[in-house]
Amino acid sequence: MAVHAPTAQSTADDVELTLAALQRAREETLALVSGCSEQELQTVHSPIMSPLVWDLAHIAAYEDLWIAHRHGGGELLRPELANLYDAFETPRAARAEAELLDPAQARAYLGAVRERTVELLARTGTGDGVICEMVLRHELQHCETMRQTMAIAGLLPAGEPPPGVPSESPGWSLVEAGSFTMGAGPEGFSYDNERPRHELFVEAFSIARVPVTNASWMHFSEGGGYVRREWWSDEGWAWKEEFDITHHPALADGAPDAPVCHVSWFEAEAFASAHEARLPTEAEWERAATSTQGTTPLLGGRGHVWEWTASTFGPYPGFRAHPYREYSEVFFGRDYRVLRGGSWATHPRVASTTFRNWDLPLRRQIFAGVRLAREG
Repeated sequence: MAVHAPTAQSTADDVELTLAALQRAREETLALVSGCSEQELQTVHSPIMSPLVWDLAHIAAYEDLWIAHRHGGGELLRPELANLYDAFETPRAARAEAELLDPAQARAYLGAVRERTVELLARTGTGDGVICEMVLRHELQHCETMRQTMAIAGLLPAGEPPPGVPSESPGWSLVEAGSFTMGAGPEGFSYDNERPRHELFVEAFSIARVPVTNASWMHFSEGGGYVRREWWSDEGWAWKEEFDITHHPALADGAPDAPVCHVSWFEAEAFASAHEARLPTEAEWERAATSTQGTTPLLGGRGHVWEWTASTFGPYPGFRAHPYREYSEVFFGRDYRVLRGGSWATHPRVASTTFRNWDLPLRRQIFAGVRLAREG
């Protein structure tokens, strides 16, 4: 993903479509927090999450940095806020003590930045569209992050999460051994960690048609899932013991046939072990996601919860960081595990087949569940 100059060819229609998409995203952002009080927006609801008001101003700062400054070549609207609303300069642990914009100021900042964006794009065009698409998806992704915070605080709007459950039948699908093309192609938008596209051989394996349900997880929990040492890795068991972990409280209240949610990678691995199965690698997941049995997708129930994979987050062969290494490269290594597929809170524009999400194996705030795999 390269950053191109705003002089690259774009049309008035490109600008109109881009601004319309940005406007829809902004309406979703503001509607999401419209029911929150000023105190709720400014409260630190979890030590691993930002105050909601920080997210709002961060969205504005990111848009101004990339569209007005990097794309348009102008000065930042509020240069004194650049470090405060940079995710690396002000990590989550520091945001609770930082002197943040209040909700009215954050909303005003969002509005002022958007005015600059509209004026600039009308004047210069969208270039190749990459920066504008990145800014748009950044805001959409923060809507999901804010929903994670709101779920912790009991602040999700009425009707969220939606009550829908997969209609597909459970069971297993066999995926034959063979090669496939993994990753995003050269055309269109993708994040740097999705490229380059490459051929990969995958041994035969079986994968569950649907994600694990609340009922199955409660059976695991009530059957000793959190006390049977043999099902847990050393690291997972140490985490469980230190924090006295049992099933997430939301599970018992969920519909029995709904996909289990708020599951850590450690728990997902233990559940798989208890069922003489394993987590799919992300290559297996993507191979299955691009395969069908007749006209039926192999992976039913996608899009309800993120699905943990066995894979650590790392670069594809020939990876090149664009447009900035802090998006992906700084997270590569053994600390982070890959999730695939998207959740009920993920915008469809983000949740492509090749999109790679990642988090630490102990995290449960993410809307994550489990799909099992086993040897073919």
